[in-house]
Amino acid sequence: MAKSIKLENIRKSFGAVAVLKDINLEFPEREFITLVGPSGCGKTTLLRILAGLETASGGTVIQGDRSVTDLPPGKRDVAMVFQSYALYPHMDVARNIGYGLKVRGTPKEETQRRVREVAQVLEIEHLLDRKPKQLSGGQRQRVALGRAMVRKPALFLMDEPLSNLDAKLRVTMRGELKRFHQRLETTTVYVTHDQLEAMTMSDKIAVMDRGEVQQFATPAEVYNRPANVFVAGFIGSPPMNFLRGASLLAGELRLKGGVEEPVPIARSTLAGIQSRDVVLGVRPQDIEVHANSQPHSLQAEISLIQLLGSEKLLECHYGQGDQLTAQVKADSALEAGQKVWISFDAQKLHLFDPVSGRNLLAGE
Repeated sequence: MAKSIKLENIRKSFGAVAVLKDINLEFPEREFITLVGPSGCGKTTLLRILAGLETASGGTVIQGDRSVTDLPPGKRDVAMVFQSYALYPHMDVARNIGYGLKVRGTPKEETQRRVREVAQVLEIEHLLDRKPKQLSGGQRQRVALGRAMVRKPALFLMDEPLSNLDAKLRVTMRGELKRFHQRLETTTVYVTHDQLEAMTMSDKIAVMDRGEVQQFATPAEVYNRPANVFVAGFIGSPPMNFLRGASLLAGELRLKGGVEEPVPIARSTLAGIQSRDVVLGVRPQDIEVHANSQPHSLQAEISLIQLLGSEKLLECHYGQGDQLTAQVKADSALEAGQKVWISFDAQKLHLFDPVSGRNLLAGE
């Protein structure tokens, strides 16, 4: 039975190094939650605390309606899938999947039935008599998932389970993991450093940096209303551009160098924001590149072009050596070294505080 999870003021230190700093999160039951962030941000440590493999320096872990803070892993009704599959090489697939049930004393007939059910869900029924060395990476990953699923836990914990797979297989397994979750309806907490995995699989994302949660929201909200510069730069591929030295004056947005006229921005966007210096954030997809001069445009020069199939990424320099990236259609007739004029989608601009990094348009 799926259960909600609540983390209250979770802290973790290794000596004088604070790895987690007052983490407060609540994961509704049956949702797919992803912890995402750069290496060293604390996401795996937080997952291990949820599993009971690591002891928090402070705070409370609540599963359903009870505290499990001091319970060992075996008492928490959780199953964990690691980056390493850790399959028993001398056992076939069926015994690998059913081993956890066997050591818990589950009757043989019940174990065999549940192993067959899980194998059917994972579409590995034809592999049950094979040894791990006879399996591909994706098949081994399914067996590791099956070993966790067969226990029917209240909580699935997954620590970068796709990182050992090649790029094409990762894409396939992302979709399969999401389908498995929808079918099983088990609360899942998934750790990754890959923001694309987080965006495509999650009901909610907790973006972490240096032991703190920077934002906890749906993928759409994290992408469209990032809480701060860190989230805006981490979520989205290619990443958001940040134009520093911008300012708001009497309701107009102006950039340093290269643009004499104010940059158009939706008036509703500026409601309640006083005149001040800002950092302008704009995603490459929200930039238009023109071969000829346009009103309210920024003059720049293309220094590098990267073809991505249906799109091109243009690296452009403007002003006194500042740089931004624009994304255009692959058939755009643009070349490196060409002078261009750049304009922004007035409805999709972001304004950040230059000191704190807070998104001035995201509210409190």
